[in-house]
Amino acid sequence: MSKLRLTLSCWNYDRVRALADGRVRPEGIDLNFLDLPVEETFFRMLRNQEFDVAELSLSSYTVSLLRESKPFVAIPVFPSRSFRHSCIFISAKSSIRKPEDVIGKRSASPEFQLTAPVWSRGILQDEYGVGIDSCEYWTGGQEQPGREEKQKLELPFKLHPIGPDQTLSQMIAAGDIDVIHSPRMPSTLHTQPDKVKRLFENYVEVEREYYRKTKIFPIMHIIAIRREVYEANRWIAMSLYKAFVEAQRICYVELYETAALRNMLPWMIAEIEWLKREMGDDWWPYGFARNRHVLDTFLRYHHEQGLSRRRVQPEELFVAETLEAFKI
Repeated sequence: MSKLRLTLSCWNYDRVRALADGRVRPEGIDLNFLDLPVEETFFRMLRNQEFDVAELSLSSYTVSLLRESKPFVAIPVFPSRSFRHSCIFISAKSSIRKPEDVIGKRSASPEFQLTAPVWSRGILQDEYGVGIDSCEYWTGGQEQPGREEKQKLELPFKLHPIGPDQTLSQMIAAGDIDVIHSPRMPSTLHTQPDKVKRLFENYVEVEREYYRKTKIFPIMHIIAIRREVYEANRWIAMSLYKAFVEAQRICYVELYETAALRNMLPWMIAEIEWLKREMGDDWWPYGFARNRHVLDTFLRYHHEQGLSRRRVQPEELFVAETLEAFKI
């Protein structure tokens, strides 16, 4: 019996590598794995729906759920997660010395709807009282001019686009903006370190304490399926879910191999042992139940920041058969 051929676009993370190289094969599926940068995958999937299955920004996916067409469904697999205190950058020319000082300042991000800034703005609100309505917001290219939002937004406040020849990286060094929320470090953090700083210089310590307090390991990306592909073959959701889980299981085993290090990180084993003590053996959990509180927090931020006109519930994010999926 022939298998269903599907194209998956996803970055070649260690946790999906067994899918990329064919060691794991989803049941009933002949998978064509495309290793593409995340920005390219997002743009091509959101604008043109070019792939059957794709890694997608959690924020962009949530925005799409409130469109009339609802072009995608998703499974609770999270190829990208990251703590985000480290992605708030400040101008040394501003008066910001502590998180509360962000109130009233000129805040920027490459796109307002990016998942990382949704998290970092929400964290500043919850932990330090920096309300979403307490700043002015600017958007534009971080290193190259001309970046625009991937999806049209209807916000309750005005976004200020930067000039056609400006970049956020240069503007923060010059003091023309005070704060950047971005998943990527601005180049001027390194080329002009006297002018651009992190808000949290001790971000590892701060992020670990944040996890101890909240048990939140922020989710960045999900795996989306084109709705028409899913509706024609509903069985593929669980087949893909189980395959991603198995690929991740292989990754966990390989990371903890001590005979020879697979990565160029000399203290990687010590870091894994810290993770196991603090976050458990499965520190990067897939599935719905263990991540509901994380997703609910993100969806609250998304609504409070004007990106979703109503409070989306976590159960709405994923196809029903995966809500009770467990690790095989």
